[in-house]
Amino acid sequence: MGKKGKKEKKGRGAEKTAAKMEKKVSKRSRKEEEDLEALIAHFQTLDAKRTQTVEIPCSPPSPRLNASLSVHPEKDELILFGGEYFNGQKTSLYNELYVYNIRKDTWTKVDIPSPPPRRCAHQAVVVPQGGGQLWVFGGEFASPNGEQFYHYKDLWVLHLATKTWEQVKSTGGPSGRSGHRMVAWKRQLILFGGFHESTRDYIYYNDVYAFNLDTFTWSKLSPSGTGPTPRSGCQMSVTPQGGIVVYGGYSKQRVKKDVDKGTRHSDMFLLKPEDGREDKWVWTRMNPSGVKPTPRSGFSVAMAPNHQTLFFGGVCDEEEEESLSGEFFNDLYFYDATRNRWFEGQLKGPKSEKKKRRRGRKEEPEGGSKPACGGAGTQGPVQVVKEVVAEDGTVVTIKQVLTAPGSVGQPRSEDEDSLEEAGSPAPGPCPRSNAMLAVKHGMLYVYGGMFEAGDRQVTLSDLHCLDLHRMEAWKALVEMDPETQEWLEETDSEEDSEEVEGAEGGVDDHDSGEESGAGD
Repeated sequence: MGKKGKKEKKGRGAEKTAAKMEKKVSKRSRKEEEDLEALIAHFQTLDAKRTQTVEIPCSPPSPRLNASLSVHPEKDELILFGGEYFNGQKTSLYNELYVYNIRKDTWTKVDIPSPPPRRCAHQAVVVPQGGGQLWVFGGEFASPNGEQFYHYKDLWVLHLATKTWEQVKSTGGPSGRSGHRMVAWKRQLILFGGFHESTRDYIYYNDVYAFNLDTFTWSKLSPSGTGPTPRSGCQMSVTPQGGIVVYGGYSKQRVKKDVDKGTRHSDMFLLKPEDGREDKWVWTRMNPSGVKPTPRSGFSVAMAPNHQTLFFGGVCDEEEEESLSGEFFNDLYFYDATRNRWFEGQLKGPKSEKKKRRRGRKEEPEGGSKPACGGAGTQGPVQVVKEVVAEDGTVVTIKQVLTAPGSVGQPRSEDEDSLEEAGSPAPGPCPRSNAMLAVKHGMLYVYGGMFEAGDRQVTLSDLHCLDLHRMEAWKALVEMDPETQEWLEETDSEEDSEEVEGAEGGVDDHDSGEESGAGD
């Protein structure tokens, strides 16, 4: 009895602390958000000039990250909305809508009157009702200098049959946030977590909300049991048994003045209705078996065939007090909720190349590789090194790690000489974080995202696909265009440090890893 009392008291104390922090953040950020509202209103005035829907065939979209990529429920189409781009000096936010026709391999820009304001790190979920609806909640807007932020708490629906946007106004919903996660569960949208940031403060959430798609009303859920700690950028997916799995994510806390410490979470929880009642929910801690992803943030998620959750890429940051460096990934993992088991996605590769690969592995020296962020294994994968020259003459080196067939839990190889020896599959998407994922007819599509090359952020605009049934090799549908890789440096070193700091706040790669497939 005494233990339970202490637990409850501790829980209430944590709630009070969170409430105080939210009040503090809210007060300081209100002025920032008022300043940005004028800029958002200006953009909305420009959008209001559209009076009719116009569909324009176009080239692939410009580089971006933290957008949403969703699958049309009735057509062979992918729908790209929003996102952000940072060129070293300026942060750009988008509210453009693009449609990719899978069969024709063509892009169309769809200009619709009165769209949602520009944003990134929002959530988009597709439901099949009425010819298909794309529901969008929240997200973030940043000032051009990346130093001020506005977090949305609005809810929008795109009616796919009529190509019209509608803002759905309902009280009692979540506070403004980005980096949250949202899935379709029966006739509801279930939302979890996220974060809100101002120039000086931030807060992470672990609250749960439900939006009823029949009554258009929000309700805050109060699940029993011990749930996840506050976080953003986690995996959230619906299981075949009707539960909702939450895995991983990112959060940070202040360890001393102006110094924050980030945490890459690797725990997993199940949220499900208690005793079959939809008004009463319970959290349960899960301990899945198998080969789990190494701890990371900025990973991307989609629903794969057979109700499995697909996990791609991300970044493992090595944080010190004044610096941050990261290792980016392009590996695949699958979570099978039926068996409560993780396994690593392995590419088989074309059969004719298997012998070459075996010879290449045989000649590799022992101990020529080391684990990355907790990875373990005995055989090193092939590392492809490619140099891309940008328009301004800057050489960007892209490293692509190709996992050896049949291997599990592989470390990253530092042996670049094995490239000539090994007949590897065609390189797929390079390592990246905050990419957009979608699965249609058993095909995985990966678009955009970012990685870092020294102090430079490279934002991507390539599109790759992979047959998840065959698991043989990636196919490049849109290659990365070097001419789109613009990077501007500040001449004044003091201004430069301020700009980079502001950009990291507005373009928080770790907080807002994109999830696009859950609920599709």
